[in-house]
Amino acid sequence: MLIDPKSAFAALPPTLAQDLLDAYTEVVTNYAEHRWEPAELNGGKLCEAVYSIVEGYLSGTYPSRASKPQNMPAACLALEKTYPKAPRSPRIQIPRMIVALYEIRNNRGVGHAGGDVNPNQMDATAVLYMSKWLMAELVRLLHGLTTDQASEVVEALVERQISLVWKWGEKRRVLRTGLTLKQQVLLLLAGVTEATEAELVAWLEHKRPNDLRKAVLRPMHKDKLVDFDETTKAIRLLPPGVHAAETLIHQLSKN
Repeated sequence: MLIDPKSAFAALPPTLAQDLLDAYTEVVTNYAEHRWEPAELNGGKLCEAVYSIVEGYLSGTYPSRASKPQNMPAACLALEKTYPKAPRSPRIQIPRMIVALYEIRNNRGVGHAGGDVNPNQMDATAVLYMSKWLMAELVRLLHGLTTDQASEVVEALVERQISLVWKWGEKRRVLRTGLTLKQQVLLLLAGVTEATEAELVAWLEHKRPNDLRKAVLRPMHKDKLVDFDETTKAIRLLPPGVHAAETLIHQLSKN
């Protein structure tokens, strides 16, 4: 990798770069957690940020924040006509991808009651990979990288857990030492849709499953951080648990 992912958008106003990164991170996070509708909805926010950046790139002046043009398809088409001598990627290819992504956000049952198509994994997958393409193309433009190099940078942007949880096949290990069992459970569950009690016991290398159940899993269930099914022994994060895990990851990533 030729550049630090943290500096991938250093050329942009900080608030504009944050708008872009926040929208992209939400797309990736919601997809990983199988929350299909939020993943698609934030694809629309990403479109607005990418459009603002591309328009600023072509005009020579970046706005401080992302904004939504009155008519996204028309605004993207206007870039082709307004900057006929500009490189093809920011003038045609990125704007056309924005229009495709925005179409899913507006007309596939996302963001509007009464849509004729329910949000689902297929649409969310399209949103995810179009979002990755847009991000990589922006990195490529801003830094003069190859497509492969830009893609590598984009993948690293959201690998927040790489230094916290090691993964190999079905095996997981929390790498950060000094954490409580509750914190370790939050980190482990943040990277999966669902786990069983037996899997957590193996990942934590805990020798007394009954103690883990009594001291950690049941209290976390009571506090609404996880849903722990005593019959099936299935465990998954509840919304307050997702927030707690994200907060913990953010705190640990800064240290």
